[in-house]
Amino acid sequence: MKKIARIKDIAERANVSAGTVDRVIHNRGRVSENAKKRILKAMEELKYEPNMMARALVSSGEFRIAALIPDPTHDEYWEAPFRGVDEAEAQMRQYGVIVDKFLFEQNDVESFKHEAQRLSEMSYKGILVAPIFYRESLAFLSKWSQEGIPFNLFNTHIPDYEPVTYVGQDSYQSGLLAGKLLHYGSKEPGTFIVAQLDKEVLNSTHLVKKEQGFMDYFEESKENGFKIVRAEINNWDDERSCHKQLDELVRRNSDLRGFFVTNSRSFVIGDYLKKNGLEYLQLVGYDLLTKNIGLLNEGVVDFLINQNPRGQGYWGVRLLVDHLVFRKEVDQIKYLPLDVVTKENLQYYI
Repeated sequence: MKKIARIKDIAERANVSAGTVDRVIHNRGRVSENAKKRILKAMEELKYEPNMMARALVSSGEFRIAALIPDPTHDEYWEAPFRGVDEAEAQMRQYGVIVDKFLFEQNDVESFKHEAQRLSEMSYKGILVAPIFYRESLAFLSKWSQEGIPFNLFNTHIPDYEPVTYVGQDSYQSGLLAGKLLHYGSKEPGTFIVAQLDKEVLNSTHLVKKEQGFMDYFEESKENGFKIVRAEINNWDDERSCHKQLDELVRRNSDLRGFFVTNSRSFVIGDYLKKNGLEYLQLVGYDLLTKNIGLLNEGVVDFLINQNPRGQGYWGVRLLVDHLVFRKEVDQIKYLPLDVVTKENLQYYI
């Protein structure tokens, strides 16, 4: 187990008294520059975390943060960031940190606006938000920025109003990766369909960036003969209507080689492929949802790109606390790894 550095350890390393170390940590009393330099160097070498300083910052009461995230009861994907937020809150509770969750329906813009307005009328030290509605998010990000309220973003990066940190994947790079996966798995040129299964794609910048990365991969590829067809399937939750649209796409593209689904709904396309004997077509998508995992194990889904949603929620809170409570400098972007999950390595991710 890693040993936690104590004031006594710092004092011994710097060859000063514990009282002198205490004065440097709390910036009180007189300490010679020479002793101060030795103490700061010892703190750095021992990786000392100033717990007492953090407690002092919150001694006046609770340190409340708001988390504006989609309701996980409506979409399994959001269960993971929800757990990540809870995990970070539990670890930071000793410093007086409390996280209040404001949940909205991910397919309802008005729900997002209502919850964002509600939290804006309260007094929070910081805000964590998944800004999945681009246009509607801008107004609130501008408001919080003008009011000097620090905020972190996760899932979707909107740099317009300079969040403290964005936590998530590089959406454009993940689109490039998806293109490479489908390309490598295709023995001969043909057509790939970029399937956007969302109600309002153009208002979801992370989906647009994934699509652009995918398109650019084939645009820059030296291989000839590949065609990319873009399909907005905003009726994905109506099986009859959705399958009718997919029937038409398959009929019109006789050289179809596979699908790229830009979000967690690969199971919608996978179910269609199974029902129509089209399992030989490649399918690449995102996220370890129960239905996606089942289709991955059956060989219907070829690859899932894991977006580490638990880590997005966890680091979204932790880095906000680092900035606000510990006064640490944090990177403006924390990209999480692009993990490619297959049937063969799935067991290491669940």
